[in-house]
Amino acid sequence: MKLYSTNDKTNIVNLEKATLRSLPDDNGLYLPLSIPELEKDFINNLSNYSFPEIAFEISRKIIGTEIPTNILEQICFNAINFPAPLLQLSNNIYTHELFHGPSLAFKDFGARFMAELMSYFVKEKEQKLTILVATSGDTGGAVAAGFHNIPNIEVIILYPSGKVSPIQEKQLTTWGDNIHAIEWVGTFDDCQAVVKKTFLDKGLISEFNLSSANSINIARLIPQTFYYFEAIKHLDVNKAITISVPSGNLGNITAASLARHMGLPITNLIAAHNSNSAVFEYYNNRSYLPKNSISTMSNAMDVGNPSNFPRYLELYESDYETLIRNTEAFIISDNKTKESLLELYEQFNYISEPHAAVAYAALKKSKTFHIGQQVFLGTAHPAKFQELVQSILPVKIESPQPLSSLENHIQNKIRLASYDAFKKWMLSR
Repeated sequence: MKLYSTNDKTNIVNLEKATLRSLPDDNGLYLPLSIPELEKDFINNLSNYSFPEIAFEISRKIIGTEIPTNILEQICFNAINFPAPLLQLSNNIYTHELFHGPSLAFKDFGARFMAELMSYFVKEKEQKLTILVATSGDTGGAVAAGFHNIPNIEVIILYPSGKVSPIQEKQLTTWGDNIHAIEWVGTFDDCQAVVKKTFLDKGLISEFNLSSANSINIARLIPQTFYYFEAIKHLDVNKAITISVPSGNLGNITAASLARHMGLPITNLIAAHNSNSAVFEYYNNRSYLPKNSISTMSNAMDVGNPSNFPRYLELYESDYETLIRNTEAFIISDNKTKESLLELYEQFNYISEPHAAVAYAALKKSKTFHIGQQVFLGTAHPAKFQELVQSILPVKIESPQPLSSLENHIQNKIRLASYDAFKKWMLSR
């Protein structure tokens, strides 16, 4: 598999380097040099394949021969070992539940696949790897679960102080062993800036083999295509299909765009945003201006400068007309998010959470809402936002075992507020 940098198309590497290094030296993002189109026979017969088999077929096509076939199959079956059910709420509305993995968030798919892939590469190279990850909520928990106690890999998670839910913080800070949590005094964008700066810091690069588990890493993006195929195997590919994606750092909708390039018949893709409006404003005036992030009730999407934006544009040939012809973007306020949570409960007897509610509200605004099949992604279990959801809906949400088991765990974290302090901490280890 060959990949190029979005900043320099002559900067070409293989999957191993793109995975273990995460970012090109020119600070671009890696994309496949060529995106294979899957056979129509495969697309039309997705229902004949199990979820792990779908993952393997996609991986085999896009990764090629860089990883032995038997190893790649094992990676897929080890990583994709939990379901992603598509639930029908009405005649034409569906929700795709992506939160049935170990951390109860959609990011389990990418984190587990990446952990398997990195473990293979590190074992082959006989080297140690330090993974940096910035999280606005769910990424860190999924990465911690995926990488915990994997030999020769340590993980450093940066999360914004006071801007993740209590249970999300527990999922970040109670692992120990090879998982380190840093409570950052600032926003998610500040955490993300630290990660990017570290990858350009020659002093740290010389001391550590650094990689990232954010969706800037192509090894996170590839497995996030899998569940779009899994959803569509339950739908009629001869009818229009609209998918609304809760969007913060844009990794999830970029993965959907990659799946579409591989031949998946998605008629319309919706980037559903909360009040963080940088991408939405680009759709409206062609001008992209990063902003300071705004805190909302859908905290995992509180991103003012989505790092995947260049990659997202590149998949639409950096052409504004192509982008707006194939996708839509909407802003959903907290008040509208609450209304959508209530509507999902009252109309469909469905208990959701804020991020999915944003996607549902955006779906209803779409130009294709009354055409064909409508899907919105459910990216996290409602129990991860228990207090918030229970303050809106007349329900009591029981915590599933992966969350209830954290109740008495002791948090282990350090609190930092500057890059210099972070660098000093890194080097002291």
